[in-house]
Amino acid sequence: MKRITQHQKRTMRNRKRIKNVSFNRYRISISKSLKNISAQIIDDTVSKTIVSASTSEKEVKKIKKNKTSLSTVLGELLAKRAAEKKINKVYFDRGGYKYHGRVKALADSLRKNGLNF
Repeated sequence: MKRITQHQKRTMRNRKRIKNVSFNRYRISISKSLKNISAQIIDDTVSKTIVSASTSEKEVKKIKKNKTSLSTVLGELLAKRAAEKKINKVYFDRGGYKYHGRVKALADSLRKNGLNF
């Protein structure tokens, strides 16, 4: 039997709560490690990723900044790619991460660059 970690429980609980409130919207999913952070916009009706961005991409790696400011750059990049696909209404799935630090910087940058959530 597979054990479910606290992080996985928190992730499932947050996702369930958000999905009940925000239907007919795309989902922005966040994943982060100690070095990188990535975000993707997912269409849950067909379970496909529409747009994604990560700090491990070549164009973002060239920028030499600290991790929080890289999250801001990543938010600008993801918002620009979403605008190209004509996506402006989404809901923010922070997963099991606290809305603090890099996650908050990414969310603020997405809002500032035209995504509504």
